[in-house]
Amino acid sequence: MNGTYTVRLALLWPGPAQVSIRLVHSSEAVQVLCRHREQDPDKVYFLGYYEEGVKQETAICNAQRSLKLVGDGTHCCCEYREPVTGYVWFCRRPSSLPCHALTYHSMGGYQAVLTQLETKLLKSINIVLQGDNSVINIKPSNKTRPQTKCHPGLNTSVPAGFFLHDHWTSLVCDGKSFPSSGLVSGCLKNKQILMMGDSTLRQWFEYLEKQVPTLKRLNLFTSGQSGPFEAVDLQSNTRIIWRAHGVPIRTSKTPWADLHYIAREVEDLAGGPHTVVVFTLWAHFTTYPLASYIHRLAVIHRAVASLLRRSPATLVVIKSANTGYKSVYGSDWLSWQLDQVLKTMFRDLPVVFIDVWQMTSCHYSPDNIHPPPVVIQNEVDLFLSFVCPE
Repeated sequence: MNGTYTVRLALLWPGPAQVSIRLVHSSEAVQVLCRHREQDPDKVYFLGYYEEGVKQETAICNAQRSLKLVGDGTHCCCEYREPVTGYVWFCRRPSSLPCHALTYHSMGGYQAVLTQLETKLLKSINIVLQGDNSVINIKPSNKTRPQTKCHPGLNTSVPAGFFLHDHWTSLVCDGKSFPSSGLVSGCLKNKQILMMGDSTLRQWFEYLEKQVPTLKRLNLFTSGQSGPFEAVDLQSNTRIIWRAHGVPIRTSKTPWADLHYIAREVEDLAGGPHTVVVFTLWAHFTTYPLASYIHRLAVIHRAVASLLRRSPATLVVIKSANTGYKSVYGSDWLSWQLDQVLKTMFRDLPVVFIDVWQMTSCHYSPDNIHPPPVVIQNEVDLFLSFVCPE
């Protein structure tokens, strides 16, 4: 390669437009990210809280057995193997309490060790490339937008759509708008929706809760960060649950028993035409080797395939990663890698893939792992277009 690239851009809306290109990470920075992802999974660590009677102890935990976790080997290790999925979680063995006394989980801290050069490379981000600043005047087109109803199994095109006046126009299917609480409530009527994932999917739950006044959250006395949360609307017979995916998850202190793996939840579902399953899995896996993420997805894939065999009318929706991370603990490059794996592993199943990566990468709002309300509204509108395609 001589450093010259050719870019083809679709001119999708009429009016003036300018081309802007930015360099998020250099190839040297990508090498740093890749090396630390594969060789230092302990750069984020977690805490396990053990309680039995009046005794309490805290131990370091993580998803992989490693030198940082094992230490001198004197007290290694408590292993927590989930019987259905086979996932294993490791904690240093407490000095005086048994392994079964694990009661709470929380984020521990960050401990990546970077050289000065690596730090410098990772700080050189979002560089706008200088070029021709001329304005392109795009004329109206007679081409019609896709009229395909939104249904499972559609391929996601690139581009998948575009923003104009803060409204996302889908090029994948005939996306709808749900601007009123009545329209949203009508779409959710007689639906049981199970959402599982991280805080970027929790934003969907919070949006729906705010958008529909008759949707009331139950007080389950659970963690404000990792839930689980449940809201019901007796008028429309709607039930929505959001729960954090299982460990690893960076959260405040939360009961260990409340952290369920996605695959286990899916295995326990009867499914059916009134059931909608939504999950996302990426933000808390950017610090681990790619192979561990693939294994996690493989077990979820098996559970989803089994669900669709026994209840083919069940709607399964996968929310992609979104942009916003810019560090060794989670950069857009790392998230994009996981996103590509996610798409590849589920392309053989009749599921819905909501590509919010494209939606967040082309919106004018500042980079943030949690997109602003206007983007969330468009994400949820596209989701509802698959729930209610008519």
